[in-house]
Amino acid sequence: FVSWKGAREASDFSKFAPDLSKIFALKSEVAKTTRPEICERGEAYDGALDQFERGMTSMRLDEIFGETRAGLRPLLARVLEKKREEPAVDALHPALAFDHPGWTGSAEKQAELSKRVAGDLGFDFSKGRFDVSTHPFTGGACPTDTRITTRYSDGNWLEGFAGTVHEVGHALYEQGRSTDEEGDGLPVSRALSMGTHESQSLLWERMVLQSRDFWDYATPLFHEFFPHTSDATAEDFYRAINRVQPGLIRVEADELSYPFHVFLRYDVERSLLAGDLDVATIPQRWNSVMKDVLDVDVPDDAKGALQDIHWSFGAVGYFPSYTLGAMMAAQIWTAAEAAVPDLGGKIRAGDFAPLREWLRTSIHEVGSTYASPDDLLRTVTGAPLEPRPFLDYLERKYTALYGL
Repeated sequence: FVSWKGAREASDFSKFAPDLSKIFALKSEVAKTTRPEICERGEAYDGALDQFERGMTSMRLDEIFGETRAGLRPLLARVLEKKREEPAVDALHPALAFDHPGWTGSAEKQAELSKRVAGDLGFDFSKGRFDVSTHPFTGGACPTDTRITTRYSDGNWLEGFAGTVHEVGHALYEQGRSTDEEGDGLPVSRALSMGTHESQSLLWERMVLQSRDFWDYATPLFHEFFPHTSDATAEDFYRAINRVQPGLIRVEADELSYPFHVFLRYDVERSLLAGDLDVATIPQRWNSVMKDVLDVDVPDDAKGALQDIHWSFGAVGYFPSYTLGAMMAAQIWTAAEAAVPDLGGKIRAGDFAPLREWLRTSIHEVGSTYASPDDLLRTVTGAPLEPRPFLDYLERKYTALYGL
């Protein structure tokens, strides 16, 4: 970590490369030692991946990500072409621009609003805390002690608010896990996988927060807390939170370009474990893919291959969980819409309990009693993980938003 931190501050990948080589060599050994049968059936990366995604293999991931890449790339290209032809197609309402003076000194009010919305979504403050930190996260000792944090910025009103909803999604999974004496400490009270956990945070962030229905509920709250937004409509907020703007940083990416950040990291770390890529050449590989796929020029290593902390503490095989979680969220959401009558209407009215309780009984309370996320999804949605619901969701949404 210290090596990565110093290299990132200096924006010099070569300072981290020797230690990163050691990390990947060690993670290869760990995978082969702790999961020998999995590695023998496939490759070392399968063992690393299984630590975070039970039952997932690189062969299966290639199929899932291959279909997803093929479906997303032309959609992203169409959106970007529309933006070039009509620059005003996703122009922000002036009051929602990050540099509007109305946001100056607004961090305290942002925190008040975020706390109110967290309570409306169902976060139980009697069994947790809500604080501020440098980087948003969810933690805690158990379902009755669940702690979430976010961060606020005068220069980005959306960061803290969206971070709150995302972390509340994680926290609801934690608070919804089994707490009775029979289940305590057993698989029923443990999260199934990192992708499953991400599916819960992303379902609340993307299917709820980034939906048009949510802003019928949230817009009056913004008007109340930030009077300068009083002329901004629910449609204005909805469009603001769904702008497609490919950029350098994964954690700041829109939902349409975000998967490509994950695909890049997956390809790099898998190639490293297989011995097909020299650590020293990662920046060149990184910068080339960013330009080719997202048309983004990487100015330095800090904004490129050194931006993420994960590899510095050995989290090799973790990155796929982010996009697997997004795909699971879309599939689970489709099932939720069928199971909860008038779900959109309930969200517009700020009634989140029916969705929350359906997720609690369908996902949270069963913990890791299923052998894999595929088995969970078969029970909840009728099918194993598949890219089509995710692709259909994005196609419908962004075709309408950008008039494609």
